[in-house]
Amino acid sequence: VPPIMKHMMRKNLLDVADLTVSFSVSSGRVVGARDISLNIRQGETLGIVGESGSGKSVTAYAIMGLLARNGRIDAGKVQFDGRDILNDRQALRQIRGREVAFIFQNPRAALNPVRTVGDQIADVLAISRNPPKSRAETRKHVVELLDAVRIVRPEERSRAFAHELSGGMCQRVMIAMALAAEPRLLIADEPTTGLDVTTQKVIMDMLRDLAASRGLATILITHDLGLAAEYCERLTVMSK
Repeated sequence: VPPIMKHMMRKNLLDVADLTVSFSVSSGRVVGARDISLNIRQGETLGIVGESGSGKSVTAYAIMGLLARNGRIDAGKVQFDGRDILNDRQALRQIRGREVAFIFQNPRAALNPVRTVGDQIADVLAISRNPPKSRAETRKHVVELLDAVRIVRPEERSRAFAHELSGGMCQRVMIAMALAAEPRLLIADEPTTGLDVTTQKVIMDMLRDLAASRGLATILITHDLGLAAEYCERLTVMSK
């Protein structure tokens, strides 16, 4: 089956229509993203590309209900698997972190500095759709997740803190946390920021392989057109 036919046969998982986001500043309100429309189907990889300041991350944060306090959605619709998650806060809480997982741009800053990475992954497992039944089962699953993202000596690393790990390893931990809830959609916000070229490729190849093996839909937010062209099936281009 040609790729375009496969795309048409798949059901939309996320639909965003005419989304406009603004922020309150000292001089009034500033538009962060205007009239954004996009969709992603089950198992698909969609790239959101554009220069810095074009509203890529703002769009993702708005979809997830993670805007800063001075931000608001002025217009638009957001549906996940047919559910209105823009106006139904309970539906959003049910899917966020469970059916939709987020990989943040700065992994070291996103991790809790005073808790081990293993404990943080265990927290996600506890709220997942299929939580482990015992502490031993949780620990086993944590190690399996770290092994899945190709962390050497996963049991030992599960007892480490973020400051004891490299940037690339912190990003792998964030991916393991995202996968812990067995989501259907993964949003990766500039997942290779601050990593060297070799580590970038390792992380992106791993994301692609994990998404394919789990049937995950993936939104890749990036300013790197070459990266998007290599790893995405379709692109949404944003500009200032």
